[in-house]
Amino acid sequence: MAKIDPQGLELAEKVVSINRVSKTVKGGRIMKFAALVVVGDGNGIVGFGLGKSGEVPDAIRKGIEDAKKNLIQIPLKGTSIPHEIVGKFGAGEVLMKPAAPGTGVIAGGPVRAVIEVAGIKDIRTKSLRSNNPCNVVRATINGLASCTTAAEVAEKRGKSVKEIYK
Repeated sequence: MAKIDPQGLELAEKVVSINRVSKTVKGGRIMKFAALVVVGDGNGIVGFGLGKSGEVPDAIRKGIEDAKKNLIQIPLKGTSIPHEIVGKFGAGEVLMKPAAPGTGVIAGGPVRAVIEVAGIKDIRTKSLRSNNPCNVVRATINGLASCTTAAEVAEKRGKSVKEIYK
C-alpha cells in the first residue's frame, strides 16, 4: 500500500461527518468540532482525514490536509472492484461486492462517500456491525486497499493470468 503524492492531482472532497465534542473544565464546557473528510481523484486514488478545531470550516480544512497525506491507490476492474472483499477496522466491518456495469453504487452513508470519490461506479456494499462513521470509513479503505488484481496474484504464484482464470 504505497502512499501517493497529492501534487498535481485534481481531488474531490467530501465531508462525511461533523461531530461536536465537548471538554469539561473548571469554568464549564469547551465545545470543539471534529470533521471526517474523504478525498479522491475519481480514478482509484482515495484518502481520508480527521480534522479537529474550534470552528467547523477550520476542522474541515484540517481534515482535507490530513486526507491528502493519506492517499492510497486502489485497483479497479472496469467500473467496479476486482473481487469481493470484507474490510475491517475496529468494530467496523464492510462487505463489498463487484457489480455488473449499470448497477450503480449501492452503499449507504460513509461507505458511499468513499466509493464515490474513489471513482467506483458499480458496486454493492453492506455495512456490518458498527455504524460509527470513522470506523466504517477506515474499514472501507482497508478493504479497498487489500484488493488485488489477477495480474498481481499471477505474479505472486509464478503463473500467467490465463492459468489463474482456469
